[in-house]
Amino acid sequence: MKAIGDTLLIATHNAGKLEEYRALFAPLGITCRSNADFDLPEPEETETTFVGNARIKARAAVAATGLPALADDSGIEVDALDGRPGVHTADWAETPNGRDFIMAMTRTKTELDASGTAEPWTARFRATLVLMWPDGTEAVFEGAVEGTLVWPIRGQVGHGYDPMFQPLGHDKTFGEMTFAEKNAISHRSDALQQMMAALAKTAG
Repeated sequence: MKAIGDTLLIATHNAGKLEEYRALFAPLGITCRSNADFDLPEPEETETTFVGNARIKARAAVAATGLPALADDSGIEVDALDGRPGVHTADWAETPNGRDFIMAMTRTKTELDASGTAEPWTARFRATLVLMWPDGTEAVFEGAVEGTLVWPIRGQVGHGYDPMFQPLGHDKTFGEMTFAEKNAISHRSDALQQMMAALAKTAG
């Protein structure tokens, strides 16, 4: 895999996500910037896969700045709902006043009830990272964590579907875990570990 250089654009406006990446890349001597630093708009995500939408975000960021860029896309797939909401996970939470994941989780439970599927409701979180260079070269890293959905939801830590998702082998939902507990097994952590291992080989 190619070296990144000393500056990497994180294709997000999420300040929390930016800080997470800054901490990861600092030991490698890489400075992370964000879309907000360049007043970049959010590109329309028109693909039907996580990698497709992450690629759209990375390509737009590279084209606008000329810097290598890292973009991610993630969501939850529910087997009884034929993989939905999947790439539309955030869409299920959209309201005129921002995202409401209590609404999204309630919709998911309603659709599970309508499907007539008995528990356990198997599901997985997926995360895809696309690292792209100005010459169009890219590297893709995909992570996943398997689990089941619970109702009523449990826990107030984390975000999104975390209070509804109980990873396999654990008796707590992501919403009940500490950040450290979740990050040790999460889908994003899985993909990030793969990327950092690849970058370490490049540096070596």
